[in-house]
Amino acid sequence: MALRRNLVQSLFEHGEVRTTIVKAKEVRAFAEKLITLAIDGSLAARQRAEALMQDRAIIPKDHQEDYDGMSDAKRAKTLRSRSGRRYRENKTRPGLKFTAESVLHKLFAEIGPALKKRNEAKGCSGGYTRVIKLAERRLGDGGQLAILQIVSDDDDPREKNAAKTERRRRARVKYNVYAGKQRAHRGRRKSGKAKAEPAPEAETAPVEESAPEAPAPEAAAEAEEKKSE
Repeated sequence: MALRRNLVQSLFEHGEVRTTIVKAKEVRAFAEKLITLAIDGSLAARQRAEALMQDRAIIPKDHQEDYDGMSDAKRAKTLRSRSGRRYRENKTRPGLKFTAESVLHKLFAEIGPALKKRNEAKGCSGGYTRVIKLAERRLGDGGQLAILQIVSDDDDPREKNAAKTERRRRARVKYNVYAGKQRAHRGRRKSGKAKAEPAPEAETAPVEESAPEAPAPEAAAEAEEKKSE
């Protein structure tokens, strides 16, 4: 959870982060959820985003060295007011050289409204981030690197791919298994032994019924004698 929060906060602060492909894919869904809350912009959405992401300060680059050399008491002044409430906007206060900006405020004040206008102009929703694979490998473990960045207002939504890919084929097979449908065995090699087909039956001519044969004359005479007796 700490890793996801740290990467998402850096993504909203700088607009893009450079990390491994596995971490980028893991954090992407979390960032999409937070941006959706920022597009909503309500108080409940802000509270939900703060509970999920937490919040941290964005120190201006021009004053990063001054901030590193400050004591803890002076750092607290650049982040919080006297009442203890944290500063949201990066506006200079009297008696301070600079003040910090809130990541949560930047998300709801800049990123959310910009992507909301994009959705209205392009007629789309979702797809607020992209993952760009790099050819470089990380030193040490050789992990594949990638860039996770937020799309701009001018980027068109990605068209849906209607082609039948291997991933969709596997998903369809998995759905059929859980739905109780019979799995179609496609792409298997046929065995070399061919099944023997039954031999065709020989055609036989229809047999004509013959009339009953007449009894012989000797047998007829013997039958008459028996009757007379």
